[in-house]
Amino acid sequence: MSHWIDVHTHLNMLEPEVEEIKQRCLDNDVQKVINIGTGEDNKTVFETSKKHFPFSYCSLGMHPHDAKDFTQEIEDHIVSCLKEPNVVAIGEIGLDYYYNHSPREVQIDVFRRFMELAKQHKLPVQIHTRDADDDTIAVLEEFKGQVTGIIHCFTGTKRLAEKSLECGFNISISGIASFKNAKDLRETLKIVPLDRLHVETDAPFLTPVPFRGKKNEPSYVVHVAEAVSDIHNISIEQLKEQAYQNALKMFPKLKN
Repeated sequence: MSHWIDVHTHLNMLEPEVEEIKQRCLDNDVQKVINIGTGEDNKTVFETSKKHFPFSYCSLGMHPHDAKDFTQEIEDHIVSCLKEPNVVAIGEIGLDYYYNHSPREVQIDVFRRFMELAKQHKLPVQIHTRDADDDTIAVLEEFKGQVTGIIHCFTGTKRLAEKSLECGFNISISGIASFKNAKDLRETLKIVPLDRLHVETDAPFLTPVPFRGKKNEPSYVVHVAEAVSDIHNISIEQLKEQAYQNALKMFPKLKN
């Protein structure tokens, strides 16, 4: 039987309320979440996930904002965890040219380094990309057929969506799709085939309607799904089953 899976959340950022949040998830049939590492927090993310496994799995990586802080120690720790049953992916990784907290050439180098790691270990990736379409597409094309994964919290152009899909990557949709000013994004998301989409919260960020202004949490993925079902003109139950199957296909270790 299908249930909701929040494929991208920052559970450790919701401490000390995780037990209460976990219960609200289960009350809303959100039975699994993927807790995301961004760099120096990977150890905490891994331990939080392990503590709440099999409700919480995790993905370990290096956010492009922090690419300048990449160390061999961070990579070694990630590699040491990859065979653990609760580690389902590498990420989040990618490029962010909106803030440029790290130099672009450093971001690209770290991004490619983790894509190589995913290739070696045959794991999917979770990609963050903002205002970096050309360079993101170049990396995706470089690893086409060798690495797969999701473009998390997709807010990009139709071209980025099309190229990502062509390279074998899926699209993950966040609460932004429910925002009043997201008309262009909703139009772009219509091109994403049902068997290539995912739903996420990116909690505690990007709280969906009707809870905007409050701290986001994984149980709200149901409200993200409501926006997505409207975009694709399908029932919420149909989306639930499809998103569930998509998540298990993309992240096989979720079946554990």
